[in-house]
Amino acid sequence: MTAELVRGQNHPLPETRLEIRVSAGHPVLAGATLGDEQGRVTGAEWIAHPGAPSLPGVAVPGGPAADHRLAVDLDAVPAAVHRVSVLLALTGATARFGALAAPFVAVTGPDGAEIASYTITGLDRESALVALELYRRQGAWKVRAMGQGYEGGLAALLGDQGLERAADLAASILAAVAPERDRPAEAPAARVPRAEHVRQAAAPAADLTPAPAPDATTAPVAGGPIDYSHPRRRQAPAPEPRQAPPVPVAGDASGWSMDERLYNQVWGMFEDLARTAAAYRSARDFAESRLDRELDEALTDYRARAGGANDAARAAARARHDELVERAREVLDRDLAQLVAESEVVEPALPVAYARWDNPVWHAYRVPAEEPMAVRLGDLHLPERTDLRIPMLVRLPLERGLWVDSGRGHSEAAGLLDEAELRRLALDCAVAHAARLLAAHPAGGFTVHLVDPAGTGAAALAPLVETGAAAPPARGAAGVSAVLEQLTERVDLLQMALRGGAADALPPGLDTARQLLLVHDFPHGFDERAVTRLRYLADEGPSVGVHLLMVAAREDAAAYGPLLDPLWRSLLRLTPVSDDHLADPWVGHAWSYEPPLLPPGSAILRQVLTQVAAARHGKQP
Repeated sequence: MTAELVRGQNHPLPETRLEIRVSAGHPVLAGATLGDEQGRVTGAEWIAHPGAPSLPGVAVPGGPAADHRLAVDLDAVPAAVHRVSVLLALTGATARFGALAAPFVAVTGPDGAEIASYTITGLDRESALVALELYRRQGAWKVRAMGQGYEGGLAALLGDQGLERAADLAASILAAVAPERDRPAEAPAARVPRAEHVRQAAAPAADLTPAPAPDATTAPVAGGPIDYSHPRRRQAPAPEPRQAPPVPVAGDASGWSMDERLYNQVWGMFEDLARTAAAYRSARDFAESRLDRELDEALTDYRARAGGANDAARAAARARHDELVERAREVLDRDLAQLVAESEVVEPALPVAYARWDNPVWHAYRVPAEEPMAVRLGDLHLPERTDLRIPMLVRLPLERGLWVDSGRGHSEAAGLLDEAELRRLALDCAVAHAARLLAAHPAGGFTVHLVDPAGTGAAALAPLVETGAAAPPARGAAGVSAVLEQLTERVDLLQMALRGGAADALPPGLDTARQLLLVHDFPHGFDERAVTRLRYLADEGPSVGVHLLMVAAREDAAAYGPLLDPLWRSLLRLTPVSDDHLADPWVGHAWSYEPPLLPPGSAILRQVLTQVAAARHGKQP
């Protein structure tokens, strides 16, 4: 059964030798780009276009046409390639896809059996678009319906994929088009051996044979009949049984080290969950809008009111709606099941910096010799599957400060707690974040400063102070001012040294460790000068290794008005309870954030901090 995709939806590919069929109803230019794991195209040599129609594993037609066939052999693409993007572009200066019929693309196997199809709707002023994306995950390939259009044409599309001088490159591609006749797609170039970390080995080059020639009843052939039917309506042989989904493997992503591969794998899971949920929501919204339109048409058709035809039309519309939603849910459930299986394999394999506090790996903790790529600051999930938690990994060094919001905000969970309990949870979360950052750095590589003007956080801060991982907190307005002055002078000194190229001229006694300022109960104990210094540290500190971790409720600082708006915006907001305030960079979902609270009664936090303090002072724990 063919999978009819909607924008953002993905589908597994049971074959690696494929044909991409394009039916646009108007001459378009077809091409393809080869991208790395982040989707970046490293150079013009990774673009298949009429002037260079063949790349390893990809061959495209030679010029504009209403119908195209692109040959793809995923076993033959280079090991560094993780994404193959299929591009369509109009060649006229004033042409736009919104004025033409919706392009249709289909992915077929070597026997012509259709695997997935996508009708690209919703276009307007765009003159170039990414139609489909074939991408590799865990050694297996999938197809994703993109439909990403660009009003700036081919130049804007190539620029978005990371190519330099995209405008010149787009102009040369369009200039290479042969307007008088279309050239057929050539066979893909010879295979390139894969790297060792890719599990699927490439077949020998001699095994690469051309795809079966199209039948005269399904494609234009010289001297034969032409079939004007839509490609979606043409008959194809029955597809072979689909392969079982790949077995998840921890660390099955690119990277130089296991930590880097796990980091990239977690981000791949994050992206896959975002896109599969977007595809389901898009299909559901489309089904709802189509149902509303069909019901309105049935109600306004006065001729169908007699004889029960109106009722039959409404029933048929609802049946179509239910069928589409059910099919979309089946695809979602399939993708979610695969992600759950992957999560169950990946979670136990995560290193300390990426692991939850209840992971047994913490009981074998040792102070690292070098800092990791990232640290885990909590979990993320979507309402489609709340038990599927994606680790929220934040790169090191931190590019912005952290803010644990102790206010009620708009969270339902926060509204169930009294103010004192919410503030206690917020400080507990901040201490857990600080402990994780300390544990992630080598001995003496990270220093924590505590500010607790009123002394109300003594109990929560006790693990940091009593283990010797941090000095006792600064108290009162004088203590706040002294700590802020010290760190501000440090930022000024380091910035002057870096800008003047005199990093080796720093004072010999200067602490080279990164600094973290944990502020509790803001703005208590802060005068206007202290607030100004705090804003300065939030803006300028991260570039020289001085970071901010605030525990505060925005409503407590309402007296400062808009003066503090830049401060709040500069910080990454976290919450002590579940809250859906974070958005992903792909489709903008509202993700529910779960804080990294320790298991009740666990002593692991003090054990880890004791080892950190002992290593800092050159002692064995």
